[in-house]
Amino acid sequence: MEFNSNHHNIKCPKCGHGMEVVIHGEVEIDRCTHCHGLWFDADEAHRLKDLPDSHLVDHGDPKEGWKWDSRADIQCPHCSKQMEKTADAKQKHIWYEVCHDHGMFMDAGEFVDFKDENLLDWFRSVIKGDRETVCP
Repeated sequence: MEFNSNHHNIKCPKCGHGMEVVIHGEVEIDRCTHCHGLWFDADEAHRLKDLPDSHLVDHGDPKEGWKWDSRADIQCPHCSKQMEKTADAKQKHIWYEVCHDHGMFMDAGEFVDFKDENLLDWFRSVIKGDRETVCP
């Protein structure tokens, strides 16, 4: 759904569509109505990661999410500052964007992977490669 300030709190930093509020337990995040990316304020991703069944908030197709990985010039939906492209410290194949003042954005499918840490993550990281090398 196109961004409409009467219906959406924030605009998706990747595709520009509106983001809807999603609540799981006591954690409230924003999910894009088009690309299904997720916006997390402060420590919401880590708080949500610890909750049972929280993977259900990330119902987007990971293959669609990968298409957005190479998108350059991502701006924070709160302050419009350039977001830093980074990767998860434990799971290097999970690439996301962060605004150190407001939060982080994960593409569709990345939170499900972030929540589930296992041995396959090492192999996924090798296959996908380092973000600074593959997509600077």
